[in-house]
Amino acid sequence: MRELSTGPDSTGPDPAGPAQVPLIEACVSSASEAVAAARAGVHRLELCSALELGGLTPSRGTLQTVLAHVSLPVVVMIRPRAGGFCYDTLELETMRRDATELLAAGASGIVFGCLTSAGDVDLQSSETLVQVAQQFHAQSPAAERAAIFHRAFDFVRQPLAALEQLIDIGVQRVLSSGGKATAMEGVDTLAALQRAARGRIEILPGGGIRADNLLELLRRSGCAAAHVGASLPITDGSLDHLPNLNLCDTRCLAEHRYRQLDAAAVTAVTTVAKEWQTSP
Repeated sequence: MRELSTGPDSTGPDPAGPAQVPLIEACVSSASEAVAAARAGVHRLELCSALELGGLTPSRGTLQTVLAHVSLPVVVMIRPRAGGFCYDTLELETMRRDATELLAAGASGIVFGCLTSAGDVDLQSSETLVQVAQQFHAQSPAAERAAIFHRAFDFVRQPLAALEQLIDIGVQRVLSSGGKATAMEGVDTLAALQRAARGRIEILPGGGIRADNLLELLRRSGCAAAHVGASLPITDGSLDHLPNLNLCDTRCLAEHRYRQLDAAAVTAVTTVAKEWQTSP
């Protein structure tokens, strides 16, 4: 994301910050985490799987279990794979089906981000997902079915133009760190986005938000909510006795990479398998 000019008032529209208690959204990946976050006092949950990869689509079963044990609104990630955000036709079909299934299961909104390979918002794909959320909202107007654009926004080339595009297609919320590694580093850009939004779309800061920087971030950005993904590495102990045996494909853990089937290698294996059938 390019730097935005924040103008003479780089501290946001209101130096005193929002008067109301800020809404805190926590990112979780299991029912146990959801229960813990609810007990910690958060107001909304974003449910994902594989948060180690930036968050992928959770299962319907996970969502149903979360909803059975917490009474908070739960929005769900719609992201079929790790890596970037430029999706092919089948991936987009998967995203549409997942969005439909999870909204039908009770999700309060869908969190997605579709970009072109050039780093612009993929308007057609994004609008398709917005329409899924809108269709569910039309069926139950009293129930929130939000369309939320996630931190793919931090990778767009023209953030102000992208913000207007998202407003035009009906996105209601944008999660962003201001194009930086943390929201505090990108706070001036968040403030510029908040001013540009003019109440037409919510800017939700996220990225490295902690107790010791929350209030400063809200004051400087002018935002009224924050997305928190605080976590710790843990182990369940079941694999600790064989520390050198690894099920993860560490080649694909780089930020912009994802795993893809090597069709040629699989074809070679199936060809050899066929030779087994014909061998004496």
